[in-house]
Amino acid sequence: MAKAYLVGSGIASLSAAAFLIRDGGFDGRDIVILEEQDREGGSLDAAGSPEDGYTMRGGRMFEIHFDCTYDLLGSIPSLDDPSKSVTEDTFAFHEEFAWDDHARLVDAAGTVVRAHSMTFSERDRLELVRCVATPEHQLDGKRITDCFSEGFFTTNFWWMWCTTFAFEPWHSAIEFRRYLNRFVHLFKNFDTMSGIYRTRFNQFDSIVRPLLKWLTDQGVTVQLGTRVTDLRLAAGEALTVEAVEWQRDGRSGRTDVGPDDLVMVTNGSMTADSTLGTTDAAPPVPDTSRGSGSWRLWEALAARRPGLGNPSVFDSSVEDSTWESFTVTTKDPTFFKLMQEFSGSEAGKGGLITFKDSNWLLTIVLNHQPHFRGQPEDTFVWWGYALFPGRDGDYVKKPMSQCTGREILDEVLRHLGFEQRPQILEQSVVIPALMPYITSQFLVRSQGDRPRVVPEGSTNLAFIGQYAEVPDDVVFTVEYSVRTAWTAVAGLLGLDRQPPPVYKGQHNPKVLVEALQTLHRR
Repeated sequence: MAKAYLVGSGIASLSAAAFLIRDGGFDGRDIVILEEQDREGGSLDAAGSPEDGYTMRGGRMFEIHFDCTYDLLGSIPSLDDPSKSVTEDTFAFHEEFAWDDHARLVDAAGTVVRAHSMTFSERDRLELVRCVATPEHQLDGKRITDCFSEGFFTTNFWWMWCTTFAFEPWHSAIEFRRYLNRFVHLFKNFDTMSGIYRTRFNQFDSIVRPLLKWLTDQGVTVQLGTRVTDLRLAAGEALTVEAVEWQRDGRSGRTDVGPDDLVMVTNGSMTADSTLGTTDAAPPVPDTSRGSGSWRLWEALAARRPGLGNPSVFDSSVEDSTWESFTVTTKDPTFFKLMQEFSGSEAGKGGLITFKDSNWLLTIVLNHQPHFRGQPEDTFVWWGYALFPGRDGDYVKKPMSQCTGREILDEVLRHLGFEQRPQILEQSVVIPALMPYITSQFLVRSQGDRPRVVPEGSTNLAFIGQYAEVPDDVVFTVEYSVRTAWTAVAGLLGLDRQPPPVYKGQHNPKVLVEALQTLHRR
């Protein structure tokens, strides 16, 4: 029987394993997932306790046209009610707790901004339309700033867009254009965020855990603490993996790959080398000198064979791809009550709140409670992040990356002007996370810098995850990882059942009219 070896245990590998079983006819016992870390889930991580504080480096948002994700999770039973799928549970949660943001933007005075208007000038509109209409290949090597004048980056649209999707002005114009086209249907309600879906709990609890349970029930093996150091390639023009070389528990080993076996690699990692701080300590400076296995493996393969991408484009500009998030845990409901009054929305329904004039460009969100499985009723968890952690704060006069969790929370509370600031600070556990590669998939690139999912000439090797190329779709989404997994399985096995086409709302006249009307709102 054919076997499959999947490098990494993020959502791309977990999805690939599920597609191999569901569509490819694989027995789960013939699938091995090799994970460098001591925990599954990759970037969809979340952990902690009420006493020590919960932490999650990020939280992924969804929307109605994540067709690959919903197709996959429609096959996976929910942990809460096995008679329902994870997809059904996600849709039900959206119906019950849809976002209706009334405080999307807050100014320097702590006042909610009327964000219904995009505050575009005519020049901004023309530049936006021109960017969308420019063929992708003409944007090779260009930044967003190459396509827009300075005023564009002070519009309500930009503040909302960049903090929803984590774009920086120096990021790739290619990726920005893809996002504009991919999510044009969200323009109409972008200020309220009502078109955004979320999972009932954090994504580790709502997606990774049920998917892992289903896979292990099928017999899939997950080997933790195993770093894949190289793939032995056969001689000749065909791209064929003959062996997987790995390290585990201080020893090296090799697994031979048979002629009918498959190898799928998650190349690169947006959360590699991340560091965590505490309430009283800033996160350590990330050590990117050694690099994670996912980056080093990709570098080794790309150096030996043409057509396997250019990892240095994504992992050698840390100053352009770093930002910081923080998770706050408290048993004191004061902050939640104050924020519900301030925002006009109950927790879980308010969406993102961005302090558009803050030096760090801070954004916070009150999650629906509980946000973690097993979270006690008397415990509250909320999350925030900033796109410019290298800048001094407006109130805490040093870079966010050098701040303790308490100092980060203090900066947020001073922007809000809450009189109960001392009490909230005293009662909160704050865990910051500094991530050197978190937006590396958005860095300026050219065609060919990401390898194709199934490279030309490959007989048994595929690349999956955020750094494999899928035309038209957008990175930094769960959907992108799931689509690469489906593409890899269908391509290597020659299956008739292919991933559904990427949704293209720009081809829908009604969507286009609504988007253009949004651009002209005052």
